[in-house]
Amino acid sequence: MELTKELLLSAYTQGIFPMAESANSKDLYWVDPEERGVLPLDQFHVSKKLAKKIKSNPFKIMINTAFRSVILKCAEPSNNFDRKNTWINSLIIDRYCELHEHGHAHSIECWQGEKLVGGLYGVAINGAFCGESMFHIVTDASKIALVYLIARLRVGGYSLLDTQYVTNHLSQFGAVAISRKDYRARLNNALNNSDANFHLMPDNVEASFILQSITQTS
Repeated sequence: MELTKELLLSAYTQGIFPMAESANSKDLYWVDPEERGVLPLDQFHVSKKLAKKIKSNPFKIMINTAFRSVILKCAEPSNNFDRKNTWINSLIIDRYCELHEHGHAHSIECWQGEKLVGGLYGVAINGAFCGESMFHIVTDASKIALVYLIARLRVGGYSLLDTQYVTNHLSQFGAVAISRKDYRARLNNALNNSDANFHLMPDNVEASFILQSITQTS
């Protein structure tokens, strides 16, 4: 079966996502975990240390200006998150870039000058954002990208941030594992929210606004 953007979007609405065995693999397999990682948007935790760093504005945060570069960085072998190999092959790269071109996938990017030093990407469908991968080559860049994502999702009216799995990196922010049944109930609820808007928050906002956005009560 050919992987198309339509098939990808349909899969996400059913709670499944594709992976490859390695970067060189030509085949994909579909994943439907018994336990799913989610990061509750109203329980997101930012440490005082990280909040202080965000206020210092160590990076220029950009939205959707280098999507392909972000996914390519995420596909590189890295020790950042105990990732020795990648599940992102060339087919995944091309199809997610196609989703991005049609407004269904987004990237949050951390820049230092002209250098991309961290970021993340994921798929947005109505009120659900399905996080795919993140990377950093400068300390805390991926963490700060995640904070900016949370603020954008909260402002934009999203109700679900799917992280696929719970890692040590994500658990420090409040990520939890839920059952497949619970996940699909939350997913269906989010999919019924057609008012969510990834671009409701302006691209250039002050750090104080970001921190306020993730700590205020919904």
